[in-house]
Amino acid sequence: MTEDLKIRNYSPRTIQVYINRVAKFAHYFGQSPDRLTREHIREYQRYLVEDKKCSWSQLNQTVCALRFFYRVCLNQPTIVEYIPYPRQPKSLPVVLSRQEVSRLLAAADNLSHYPVLTLLYATGVRISEALALRVGDVDSQRMVIHVREGKAGKDRYLPLPDSLLEALRAYWLACRPVGFLFPGRDPHRALTGRTVRRICRQAANQAGITKTVTPHTLRHSFATHHLEAGTDIKTIQMWLGHRSLSTTSVYLHIAMTSQRNRSQSDDLLAGVLPAPAHSTTAD
Repeated sequence: MTEDLKIRNYSPRTIQVYINRVAKFAHYFGQSPDRLTREHIREYQRYLVEDKKCSWSQLNQTVCALRFFYRVCLNQPTIVEYIPYPRQPKSLPVVLSRQEVSRLLAAADNLSHYPVLTLLYATGVRISEALALRVGDVDSQRMVIHVREGKAGKDRYLPLPDSLLEALRAYWLACRPVGFLFPGRDPHRALTGRTVRRICRQAANQAGITKTVTPHTLRHSFATHHLEAGTDIKTIQMWLGHRSLSTTSVYLHIAMTSQRNRSQSDDLLAGVLPAPAHSTTAD
């Protein structure tokens, strides 16, 4: 299954998730998954929904993994028809106000924490995309950030706001990362998603924000604030890396009408960043 996923250029994260979901399916019945039938699949889906009370994302990941396994690895496309996708809930995403973003960034007073959260909000990148960035992907000459192999393996360029560049330069002068822009304790490995999620929680608690704040909350806030500032939804779709405009349009339901000057909408950090306490003077 791993080979089949790699041949089709699935991302390392997706491969890990798919393998994990099929392994849990097999473990539940204590049998090799190629011996399990559509009746087992139905029972497992019932278990996830009724007993485990799994989230929609977990259910969807399991369905995608099982459908791939039976269709591609076992060449049993007829079974795939009996693996329905779960109905996606219609809940709206959590979005921070610009004032809450300002408090959140001010609370992230660790030199390595602050630039991560700042980049997530200022560009709207997915956490996996942010952590995969390398120092050379920040192009200060063209004022763009090169996101390599985002979701579905697609590259894209994102605008690099002046305020973000200033924050990243101060961070680079202090920490001097060489490979990954945000390395972990091992300089040859990037920070983990778990670490960044913990950073978000800690900063939100420190800032007194009662909403559930995750790295994806900053992505939601990025899209909503740009809509409120007058940025075209097609442009936001391109920045977010959405394949379908319908995915981006969910933010239309939560964005407020704004007459703010469009020329100010490119740099969300303007007026949001706390007073510079992270600048470092190089010798």
